[in-house]
Amino acid sequence: MKKVLDSVDQRTKLVGENRLELLLFKISATQLFAINVFKVKEVVKLPTLSALPGSNPSISGVANIRGLSIPVINLRGAIGFSPMPVSEDCNLIITEYNRSVQGFLVGKVEHIVNMTWSDIMPPPKFAGPNNYLTAITKLQDNGVERLVSIIDVEKVLAEIIDYDITLSEGVLDEDLATHMLGRKVLIVDDSSTARKQVRDTLTPLGIEIIEASDGLQALNLLKSWVADGKNVAEDLLMMITDAEMPEMDGYKLTSEIRADERMAALYITLNTSLSGSFNNAMVEKVGCDKFISKFQPDLLVGVVQDRLKTVLN
Repeated sequence: MKKVLDSVDQRTKLVGENRLELLLFKISATQLFAINVFKVKEVVKLPTLSALPGSNPSISGVANIRGLSIPVINLRGAIGFSPMPVSEDCNLIITEYNRSVQGFLVGKVEHIVNMTWSDIMPPPKFAGPNNYLTAITKLQDNGVERLVSIIDVEKVLAEIIDYDITLSEGVLDEDLATHMLGRKVLIVDDSSTARKQVRDTLTPLGIEIIEASDGLQALNLLKSWVADGKNVAEDLLMMITDAEMPEMDGYKLTSEIRADERMAALYITLNTSLSGSFNNAMVEKVGCDKFISKFQPDLLVGVVQDRLKTVLN
């Protein structure tokens, strides 16, 4: 199974070119699901699991992988279907999201496909706000078109792990409190859960949140504003964008903004669950002003306050 991920380290060149690679797998007999390869550390056959009494019902147990205890999430059960029976036919996709490592119990792991973000579409509107997908795409397989559902892992994890938006003592600068009122921040993220986490952290501070669900939507919004004569770099305190999004990723979005002199001065923070060392390099390459990994309320507020201090000075 390791062969399917042997070249992950060589895939970083895809990012910044609005491309991605998806790991395809099944949790039911027919439907294909996927997650981004960049989130995947390893794929292994399901090892023996140890029980974790009192844990969330979606946790099937704990796996010991080379001395590391990893919680195993029954993905089929976590997204609203009947839980997948644990058997020797199952596989474990080990991932790293938001600075934590977890395993997803799945069925057959198929292969990796190379795509562009323009091939990735938002879920249909009739799916409703509570679905567990960030996007869908279509693949041709021996002349047959197959639908692939891309899992909103951040939503899955948020329902299992209690993300606390409470700020640590001393983080909030009281001298800046009145200056935050009415300041506008554009949030760009395909995960409604991730947008809510940022919104719930910043709204109580008096900040007005504007949301976009993908990079292309955000870019078109910004272009419409500058076409109306607005100075987005002055009207917006900052833009906070995810990296991976349908139609246009955060790196491409940043490059497009920097290439347009009408909005090139917009302050941009990359807020993503991808690895920090990789993103620090990409931030420098495409011209972001700051990078923070999800989800850290203290750091998020700290970045906003630092930006506000610069504006006030």
